[in-house]
Amino acid sequence: MATAVPATSATTPTPVYAAAAAPVAPSANASRDLGAVGFGAALIASVPDPDRSPAGANDFTCEPTAAHPYPVVLVHGTFENAFDNWSGLAPVLRDAGYCVFALNYGETKPHALMKAVGPVPVSAGELSAYVDKVLAATEAAKVDLVGHSQGGGLMPQWYLRFYGGAAKVHQLVGINPSSHGTTATGLIHLLDAVLDVAGHAGKPLGLDSPAAKDQTIGSPVLRQLYAQGDTEPGVPYTNIVTKTDIVVTPYTNQFLTAGPGATVHNILLQNVCPLDLTGHLGSPYDPNVNQLVLNSLDPAHAEPVHCALMPIPV
Repeated sequence: MATAVPATSATTPTPVYAAAAAPVAPSANASRDLGAVGFGAALIASVPDPDRSPAGANDFTCEPTAAHPYPVVLVHGTFENAFDNWSGLAPVLRDAGYCVFALNYGETKPHALMKAVGPVPVSAGELSAYVDKVLAATEAAKVDLVGHSQGGGLMPQWYLRFYGGAAKVHQLVGINPSSHGTTATGLIHLLDAVLDVAGHAGKPLGLDSPAAKDQTIGSPVLRQLYAQGDTEPGVPYTNIVTKTDIVVTPYTNQFLTAGPGATVHNILLQNVCPLDLTGHLGSPYDPNVNQLVLNSLDPAHAEPVHCALMPIPV
């Protein structure tokens, strides 16, 4: 599948994806962690309180500015939670002047460490309610959604298509989105069988995961979602994808094709920063990815990506 960025409409400036020729600038990731290292540290920190909010998120008194009129709602991925997924990016967005919100969703047991494991359509209903809560608190016209894995792919896309979300979302930015499902490097059916067995003993951890099966290539949820094409009219989509992803495979499944009235930017990370080896888990902590997200949210003020060295392919 081609990775070129399609032309955009006149009202949506094209974000800057090119790497900068200048030396590496200070990281956009406030923690300056190495991708998966940052995720691992945040996961451990979330164990005592899996429902905690990442720094910079969930101030319901925040008032959007004229420069950033759309609150950003961060949507975590499967087997993750808001804190471990967004402790890198949430402070970056807040420091850039955004009102930032991050929900926890998709639990099969309250306060579980691993969330986003419930059926995707049910989780989409939770996202719908949360977006309404954010809009009511901020009095904004729409929100921007930024999600990782399931949270950047089929779950918010289900919300856009079947819960009326397209009227409430200014744009959707997906980091390693599981849009068209995964083969899990050819092991998806084995993984599903393992989850079935482990689910009985590991239910408190979310190992009985309907969401994982919903993201299997060819699942009924995927067939229903994409029966009418990939996109909703009026919604710009950005997909930030890495070749080293071994969770959502093949990585080209993460790209979308624009339908009528929609705009799609498919960004292959290695086309911007060829030596960035960040994989699926580490991408939300990658300063290069962080800058691509900032550029997508505010393309009129996009800045070049300085290509910080990210050598861990996880």
